[in-house]
Amino acid sequence: MTMTETTLTVNGQTRTLDVEPRRLLADVIRQEFDIAGVHIGCAHGACGCCTVHIDGTPRLSCLTFAVQCDGRDIKTVESLGGFDATHVLQLAFKSEHGLQCGYCTPGFLMTLVPYVEENVARGTLPSDEDIREAMSGNICRCTGYHGIVAAVRKAIGDQIGGGQ
Repeated sequence: MTMTETTLTVNGQTRTLDVEPRRLLADVIRQEFDIAGVHIGCAHGACGCCTVHIDGTPRLSCLTFAVQCDGRDIKTVESLGGFDATHVLQLAFKSEHGLQCGYCTPGFLMTLVPYVEENVARGTLPSDEDIREAMSGNICRCTGYHGIVAAVRKAIGDQIGGGQ
């Protein structure tokens, strides 16, 4: 079995590991970094549960080999608001009932944080249709998406002063 020396920085923790080239980033984050917020829902890139940020861009960790991320900065949902879940989008998910079982929530948050930030920077409150398009790569089997859309609208609106 061939191993490749790979240096990953996950949530500010840098480690150099010997990794099989076929190992997925999701597995390395969960097993080697002991970070549980990366969920594997479908293992085919269809559900979005495994979304992380690689150098600031949302990516599916179930479709990314760990060796592809050598030298990259990776953030998981744990990097947002910590165990207290204090990020504005996390707080909005809570207040707007954007989660039920919570399994898909880390993926939604990691997908939508850049979207929220972009809209806040522009000072625009997107339509529900635009929000649904932004989250279209994520699947939730519990909520029906209404609470998630409301949470995104609230997180953006509260920051630009537009409310809901």
